[in-house]
Order: sequence, then structure tokens, then C-alpha cells
Amino acid sequence: MSLEDAAFKAYNPKNVESSWYAWWEEQGFFKPELDANGEVKKEGVFTIPCPPPNVTGALHIGHALTVAIQDTMQIWAKEKKTRHDYGREKFIEKVWEWKTEYHDRIKNQFKKLGASYDWSREKFTLDPELSEAVTEAFVRMHEDGTIYRASRLVNWSVKLNTAISNLEVDNKTIPGRTLLPVPGYENKIEFGTLTSFSYPVEDSDEKITVATTRPETIFGDTAVAVHPKDPRYTHLHGKYVIHPFVNRKLPIICDAETVDMEFGTGAVKITPAHDQNDYNTGKRNNLEFINIYTDDGLLNENCGEEWKGMKRFDARAKVIEALKEKGLYVEQKDNEMTIPLCSRSGDVIEPLLKPQWYVNQQEMAKEAIAAVKSGEIVITPKTSEAEYFQWLENIQDWCISRQLWWGHRCPVYFVTLEGEEHDRLDNEYWVSGRTEAEALEKAQKKFPNKKFTLEQDEDVLDTWFSSGLWAITTLGWPKPTKDMELFSPQSMLETGWDILFFWVSRMILLTLKLTGKIPFKEVFCHSLVRDAQGRKMSKSLGNVIDPIDVIAGIPLEGLHAKLLSGNLDPKELKKATEGQKLSYPKGIPECGTDALRFALCAYSTGGRDINLDILRVEGYRKFCNKIYQATKFVLGRLGDDYVPPKTSALSGNESLVEKWILYKLSIAAKNTNESLEARNFGDATGHIYNFWYDLCDVYIENSKQLIQDGTPEQKKSAQDTLYTCIDGALRLIHPFMPFVTEEMWQRLPRREGDNTVTIMKAKYPTYVEQLDDVESFKAYELVLDITKSARSLLSQYNITKNGQVYVESANESINKIANEQHDSIVSLIKGVEKIFVVKTPEEVPSGCALLSVGPECNVHVLVKGQIDLDAEIAKVNKKLEAANDFKKKANESISKFTEKTKPEAKDAAFKRLEHLTAEIESYEQTISILEKLKL
Repeated sequence: MSLEDAAFKAYNPKNVESSWYAWWEEQGFFKPELDANGEVKKEGVFTIPCPPPNVTGALHIGHALTVAIQDTMQIWAKEKKTRHDYGREKFIEKVWEWKTEYHDRIKNQFKKLGASYDWSREKFTLDPELSEAVTEAFVRMHEDGTIYRASRLVNWSVKLNTAISNLEVDNKTIPGRTLLPVPGYENKIEFGTLTSFSYPVEDSDEKITVATTRPETIFGDTAVAVHPKDPRYTHLHGKYVIHPFVNRKLPIICDAETVDMEFGTGAVKITPAHDQNDYNTGKRNNLEFINIYTDDGLLNENCGEEWKGMKRFDARAKVIEALKEKGLYVEQKDNEMTIPLCSRSGDVIEPLLKPQWYVNQQEMAKEAIAAVKSGEIVITPKTSEAEYFQWLENIQDWCISRQLWWGHRCPVYFVTLEGEEHDRLDNEYWVSGRTEAEALEKAQKKFPNKKFTLEQDEDVLDTWFSSGLWAITTLGWPKPTKDMELFSPQSMLETGWDILFFWVSRMILLTLKLTGKIPFKEVFCHSLVRDAQGRKMSKSLGNVIDPIDVIAGIPLEGLHAKLLSGNLDPKELKKATEGQKLSYPKGIPECGTDALRFALCAYSTGGRDINLDILRVEGYRKFCNKIYQATKFVLGRLGDDYVPPKTSALSGNESLVEKWILYKLSIAAKNTNESLEARNFGDATGHIYNFWYDLCDVYIENSKQLIQDGTPEQKKSAQDTLYTCIDGALRLIHPFMPFVTEEMWQRLPRREGDNTVTIMKAKYPTYVEQLDDVESFKAYELVLDITKSARSLLSQYNITKNGQVYVESANESINKIANEQHDSIVSLIKGVEKIFVVKTPEEVPSGCALLSVGPECNVHVLVKGQIDLDAEIAKVNKKLEAANDFKKKANESISKFTEKTKPEAKDAAFKRLEHLTAEIESYEQTISILEKLKL
């Protein structure tokens, strides 16, 4: 392609990134390289499964590029309908419509990000073959008793109308009385108070006082517990209290495990169906379990007609009023407490007794722990490994039932025997089946000669159940596929540390259980992305970043418009809009995919969070431009008829600077490969970035003189080195910046015999021993040190032309290098046409300023006669006066500090004073030098 092409003149990420992905995909470059027999061509296989995003969501830069948007919330936002307004069948049809729309959107987003996925192996957890695999897994584990049915307390989200796992609960601690927003309530609800009230003792004038943070649960109380050794209540053992609102007596029970005699009144209300601790107490004492709520968070018939249908938190205030009217209210005081919130809806979780399907994980956890402890699976970083062990060593059984309609319906059926009634909690009357016909056959064998009906469970499986099978179902399990043979176990799983328990651990548990093998050999947990201020990304803060907006750019008005399409209430919308104005006052500039990818990897330093500053991403866009322009320059220097040598081996004609840059290339490749092996992506980008700057700012500048004025041998050698380095540099950075590197690499000529058609298939640079020339490296580093010192002095004294530079050293080898590299040094210093190499200070003319390069070398620049010394002294004096004024004001401010002054204000002031003091000393020193030069 001609250098004169209009599209080639300036770097434009949109132009560069517009067509390469489609070509890569068409050419099949993302597919594994197999031979005619379907075997892997190259030795060694490296496979990574892509974490499946929620198909009804969109990619999000803040959550490992995935975010979950609840199906029910989307319906409500668009059509003001709940799923129940549709009915199961219509609702599922609706979600499949969204699936198609969002699937295409997400896939396009992945492609814009340059994701090198083999799309021919793309899977969706509700694809027929994956659905069959989910059913297979459930049936196998139900048949061996690993999956069982039980009625236990679940975390119930009223807003979502389903149970959620412990991992989906955010615990918010409040210090005392606090008003919090709750979905479904116009006004905020009060939390953080402890309400005391009394129960009348039956056939007595006595009362027992208890305390609760949830007065509305009084309707579910089925006992009052006291400590068996508490002398205050010994006479009440075996007696009852009277419920003030429903026709019910509650036993006074003794339970040393539940009651602390020293805390409060020593009496505790027990609500077994709505509190985990009380649930355990209820089990120990055979208490009645009374559910007082509907699934929608309304009081039910067990609360009496007067209360039935009232919302749970409306009932809170009403209960307190009613207790006051009956003379049973005692007091209310502040109480630090932890509120469980649904991470997806913000709703306050209600513990609710529900029959659910559970997975017994105790034995599976032992195997999963052993797999990591033995080194069969490696988890990095170590913090994630420690968390993995901690979770598995304290694992509880996994509730996999969800009261939703979108998902895999539980493949299990209740057998209703004609003329008989049985508890649906009894596992004996449930049969699982890969099909209804199989379930029917099982039921017939189990209950021969009996008439019955089968009814499939309404619940669907927790989405993490199907996701937990992802590592094997994507390879075709349970069928013995070629992919299972070639790619299992997979090489590595790369994901955010926040889903280590949700997803990673469960893949290990289920894969070991179902196949007896590990799912992957390595787990790498990457950082999570926060905003520039370190805040978690959330729509209500207005700091959520869509990666496509960073790639393409978006004005502030566009960001505001996106908020309107969400589910924010007016108050949150206003806050989010203000947040966007603060974070992105000018919107988000167009950065391109390459810059975004490189920035995210550069931030990955092994910490748990990334504070992403868009300005830094924009800075890497400029770096992309540097790569683009540098390659253009190299192509111009090589010329249209340039033919690279067959190999990159040294010719023997290399100049010192060539040996230096080739050394740098080899060491950069060595360090980058080591960093990638150690999963230190931030370090890897640092090595590559530094090499590009060495190449552009030093070697390319030097090569101009060699190519223009050198001998034919020098010119050819300089060109060959230029080619080797630009080719190597592009290949080094390609995994991080796939688009701009392919664009520029395609324009480079190929070595003879190299038929590689894409940079992604080109060999990645590695360490080359022949290039490890430390002596040449050190020699040219000296050249650079001399150059930097000369530049610094010329800049300090504002000498821009006819500069006279003297390199002074008594060391013969230093002098030899300086003399031999005269032209190289001059090419790197503007305004200097010649340097003088001398052995003693006496050979340096008077009127020079000095800067030490090291213990054996000094650089001098002639100042006298080059500048107007009086004018320069006047300029510096002016700066000195200003700095002294600022220092005086700073001291005055510090003198007014008191004990009430904020520590951060003090620190800032003292740092400012320290900076000014150093500035003043520098100005005074410069004036002193200039005054001496006048003599």
C-alpha cells in the first residue's frame, strides 16, 4: 500500500480498527490449528474459556466487562409489566427476543474489543446441547443423593421475587438509627434501632420484656427463650406468654445456647421461620415454624385479618403503635446492626422458609481443596488462593432453586399417588429424569401397581449451576467429543476475583464430581475496575463506563442520555447526572480499542482494584499514534525496494547504537516473556512501552544520520537493524494492541521464506543470546548519559544554537567511546554541531557550566558569550522574588494552624513549603554560577 494513501497519513483508531477483525475471522485465525486427522498441529495446547456474560445485559468495563441486569427489572422499565402479567410461556418468549437482541450486541462489543475467540465454538447456556448437559448433571447428582430437597431459610428478595445465594447478599453496617431507601416504598425506612416490648405471662400479672430490631416479625414468634440457670425466670419454666395480636400462646423455653443472661433482659423472642439463629433454636426445641409473609413481602393470613395484606415495613411502625396502645411498648434505642441487601436490586433481604433443592458440597470441597494444594490447579494471586481455601473449608450446602421462569427448569417431578397425601419435602416422592418419559419409568418402578400423576417442579436452577459446568459443556460433555480429548483440562481460566466463589470454585467442584478430572490447570484472578476516584462503578453515581464509549468517544450529553434509558429513580438520576459532569466534564474522548486494552493491562499490577483514569487511556491513544508514525518513518527510510536479510542474525557491520538497540530488543523480549509467564501484565506492558521509546527517541533519531550520511555498509546495516527492531516491537505489543500492529505490520516487507500472513501467527519475540552484548550496551548508555547532561545544561541556560559542549574525562576508554560516537552524540542534541573531548579540566575554557555524568566524566557547556548574563540573572532574580513571596505567605498560613486544622491541610502546606525552599535554593545557585561566569 502506498505511503501516500489518504487513510495512511494520520492515525485514526476508527479507520485502523474497522476491518481487521472481520478479516481475522474470515481467515479462521482464531481457530485451533489441527491437521487432517483433527489432531493439534503444534506441540502444546493453550485454551482459555471465555466467561459467559449475562445475555440480557451488556458489556461493562467495571465488572470484568460483564454486568447483570435483571430480567424482571427490564420488563418493568420498558412496559410497566411484571413477569406475572405475562405468564410463564409468554414471558419466556419475551426473554428469548431480548436474548437475540443482547446476544448480538454483546458479541459485537467483544469483537470491537478485539477478543480472539473461536466463534465457531461459541456456546449459550440455554443451547439444546448445553441444556441436556445441565439436565444430565442434575439427574446424576439427584440419583446419588448429592442433590436433595429440604425446607430451610433462604435469602428472599421481595423485589426480584426469588431466593438468592449468600454470595449475592451485600451486608451494610450502620452505626445506629438510619433511614434507607427500600424498593417499593416511597419514603425511606428506619433501621438501626432496638425496640423493647413485653409479653404478658399467662394467668399472671407478670410480663417478660424482649427486644428486637424487626418488630414486624412479632407475628412469627412461637416462643420466648430464657437461660435455664437465670434465677429471674426459674418460676416461669414451662409456662406461656400471650401473643398480643393473634390468638396464640407462646411457650417459655429454656435454651442456654440461644440466651446470654448478661445481655438485655435475658429473655429472647424466637421467630424460627424468619431468622437463622431462631431457626436453629426452633429445630432444637421442636417449635412451630410460622411464615408470616407472602412472596411479595406482605403480611399473610397467619397475622390475622386486621394485618393481612400490609407491607412488611409499613407493619413495622403500626406494630409499635399497637404495642403502645396495649401498654406493652417499653423503649426504643439506637443499635449498630448489619442490614443484608440484595446486590442486584438493593432490596432488604427477608429470611423466608422455603422448600428448595440443595447440593451437598462437603465431599466435593475436599477434592477441590486437594487439587489446589497438590499443585494440579494453580490459583494466582496468592490472596485469591487463600480465599479459595477459606471458602471451601467452611462450605455450606448450595441452594440451587430459583423462583424464576428464565433458566433451566429443574428436571425433577413430584409423584402424587392416588388417594394418598405426602409432604412435598419428602425426597421419596420426587423422581428426576432426563425426559419426562424417563421420570415416568422411574416412578413406575418405585411405585409399582399404583396410580399416580407426575408434576414437574416450577423452579429453575440457579444460573451458576449451568455456568459451573461451562468448562466441560463448552467442550461437548457429557459426550466423548474430540474437543474433550484435545482441550480438557483447559489451560487457564482468567476472570475477576469477585466471582471466585460464584463461578470458579463451582466449576472445579462440579467438574471433579462429574468427570473425575480438573477443569483447568490455572486460575488467574484479575483486578476489578473502579473510577478515577477509587469508587465502585454504579449507575446511581453516574461513573459507569461502557467500553464502547471509551473506544468511540461520547459527548457529555450522550452520557446523560444513556442514564435516561436505565432504571434510575428521579433522585438517583439527578445524582448520577451530576456525577458524570464531575467525572467527564468534556465527555469521553475517542481512545480506540488498542489504547483501552493496553491501559487496562498496564493498570494490572497484581492489586485487587484498578482506579481507571480516562486521561491515562487517552495518553495511550497518543502512544498508538507514536507506533503508527514510527512505523511510517521506518517504511520511508527502508524505501520501496528494500529487501530484509533472510535472518535477524548479526552481520558484523553493526554500529554501537545498533548493538545497543538490539540488546534492548532481546532483553525487552526476555523480560516481557518472563512477566507474561508470571501473569504480571502491568510489568509486561512496561517493558514493551520502554522499548518503544528507546526505539523511537534514540535509535530512530540515530539511524537518520547513519542512513543519510553513512557508507553503503553502514546504511544497509542501519536499515536491517531498523527492520528487525520495528518488526520485533510490533510483534511484542500485538497481544495488547492487535489492530494498530496488524495495520502496520502488514506494510512491512517479509524475510525470504516467511509466508506468515498475519501478525497474530508470527513468532513472538524471545531472548537471543547473540544480541546480549553487555559491553556495547554499557558503552552506549554512557553516550546517552553524556547526551542527557549536555541537553540539561543547554536547556538550563536557554542555549538553542551554536552550543559548545566539552566532554572531560581522564579515563581512556570513556574518551575513546566519546570520540568514536561523536556523530551519534551530536545527532541527539539540538543546537550543537560539534563536541570536544578533553582529558583535563584545564582544557575546558573558562565561562563553562558543569554537570557530572559520573565519578570519571563531566560535561561542560560554554555559557559565557552565548547568552546575555545580566539578562539571564534578571530573569532568575524575578523568579526568586516570586518564590520568596510565596514562601512568606506559606509560612504565614502555617503559623495560623491550630489543633482543629485538618491533618491533610497541614501535610499539603508543609509539602508546598518544602518545594518552595528547594526552588529558592536552585534559583540562588543558578544566580551564583551566572555571577561567576561574568568574571
